[in-house]
Amino acid sequence: MQDKPKEIRVDFPKELFGGVYSNNMAVSHTREEFIMDFIMLAPPSGAVNARIIVSPGHMKRIAKALQDNISKYEQRFGNIQSAEEPGGKITLQ
Repeated sequence: MQDKPKEIRVDFPKELFGGVYSNNMAVSHTREEFIMDFIMLAPPSGAVNARIIVSPGHMKRIAKALQDNISKYEQRFGNIQSAEEPGGKITLQ
């Protein structure tokens, strides 16, 4: 007998409903985790507005989910043009 998948209730805090806008991201890693810093870049400066830290296994699932969604988006709306890299070197402080 196979177990039915359990429903997991996830609360969504009201203050996060609107999300935050990010136009850049820096990714780094250690052996145990990947660190993604989401940045709002408005030259001559910028600010990190979210930091997400995940395990390598979860990062692989994230990458697959993103690629899957990009493929579905492009099937529906056409090819996405890659954005230019921002000029200059970004240094997190």
